[in-house]
Amino acid sequence: MDLTQITFAALIGIFTVTVGILVKVLGFPDQFWKNYKRKSTEGLSVLLYILTFVSYILWTTHGVFQGDWVLIIGQGFGIIITGMIVVQIIIYRKKHDR
Repeated sequence: MDLTQITFAALIGIFTVTVGILVKVLGFPDQFWKNYKRKSTEGLSVLLYILTFVSYILWTTHGVFQGDWVLIIGQGFGIIITGMIVVQIIIYRKKHDR
């Protein structure tokens, strides 16, 4: 591949995939471990995490219907990690409410 022939759209695509991976590999797991160590999700936006979780589910479903393995794998990983944080929200809120 001749790097001088990369289009602007391809460059944006590369950045999009890179940042998306970093969010899922660094950002969400970091938040998960912070919650786990504190045994609390205090200060997190519940709405944000639930909407993010639902968004990943919808994008993965769209990927399944389109037969797009990039969407299925990338967004599927998002379902797992945000789902873990949503479960933490439920568990730690129940403990806090006792």
